[in-house]
Amino acid sequence: MRKAFISGNMAIAEGAIIAGMKFFAGYPITPASDIMEYLVERLNEVGGVVVQLEDEITSINAVIGASWAGAKSMTATSGPGFSLMVEALGLAVISETPLVVADIMRTGPSTGVPTKTSQSDVLQVRHGAHGDHIIPVLVPWSVQDAFELTVKAFNIAESLRTPVILLSDAVIAHLWESAVLKDPGEIEVVDRKKPMVPPSEYLPYKPDEDLIPPMASFGDGYNVIVESLVHDEHGYYRQDSDTYRRLITRLTSKIMSNVDKVFEVESYYVNDSKYVVVSYGSTARAALAAVRVLRSSGVKIGLLRLKTLWPLKPEALREPCRNADLVFVAENNTGKIVADVERFVKNAEVVSLPLLDLEVPTPDEIVEGVKEWL
Repeated sequence: MRKAFISGNMAIAEGAIIAGMKFFAGYPITPASDIMEYLVERLNEVGGVVVQLEDEITSINAVIGASWAGAKSMTATSGPGFSLMVEALGLAVISETPLVVADIMRTGPSTGVPTKTSQSDVLQVRHGAHGDHIIPVLVPWSVQDAFELTVKAFNIAESLRTPVILLSDAVIAHLWESAVLKDPGEIEVVDRKKPMVPPSEYLPYKPDEDLIPPMASFGDGYNVIVESLVHDEHGYYRQDSDTYRRLITRLTSKIMSNVDKVFEVESYYVNDSKYVVVSYGSTARAALAAVRVLRSSGVKIGLLRLKTLWPLKPEALREPCRNADLVFVAENNTGKIVADVERFVKNAEVVSLPLLDLEVPTPDEIVEGVKEWL
């Protein structure tokens, strides 16, 4: 364990190293570039490799290949680059390839304002790849969080054989704070499950009871198939409804059956609250300050800070809001998760507080938005 004064992007890089990452491929893009720049110096110290490739498409495909070669792998980008990665992200879903994508959000659409922040990629990371799928998405709000949630992202990827997205933003990326960087023995580090049967009995996509197939790497002596088409347990293409139904049901069920491991939320002052603010990422920092201002003036209000955006856990949203009359959803976008909060919180009116701001939204903006409804 060591204390460090570092940026959010540096914390992501350090978290990836502690988690066991040995391969990083990427292409420079603001505000994610310094993750790769930092890793160029650090990753070789632990026997890893950093490759700058010609674009984001090549980068994520290289990460997929490295993962199948047995290396914990990661890439980092921002919204425009993520748009180029979504086709390969779908390949990672259906081939059950563990990997991590750090999406450091900036303003859009298109190239937007490269050096300014936003939370507008929220639905892109959920729905960007076509087809039925659930990709876990974790959202840090501090440098410490960036470190710890990166380790968690790798653990989810490796244990569930899935891509995982770490959804940071330009504010958290370049925020400098003190952080405690734990060593592998002080923080849980998970490795993928390997086959326990001889090669003659191994089926590449045959799951255990936990719905997760053991994963052989290229060079292990097993029959390894990376199949993008709908496939059976052998990895062979099948175009019948039963095979399709079994595969998609398993791919989504293996995530939702582990939602307790994936989903994480923090609450502040909700026990006596008539009003609750739901927020995440850098905006949640302003939301917590706003809640404290409002409470100092006698308003019984609390905060739910989402650390996981997808998948959401309905009861974890419902329970803290059970006594609330109003639930405010504060986001630095036009309102991306309001509909989901409305679906799960039935006893209170849900109010969107869309904060379109190129900087960190201020507590005053949230205070004013809440007061309009009181």
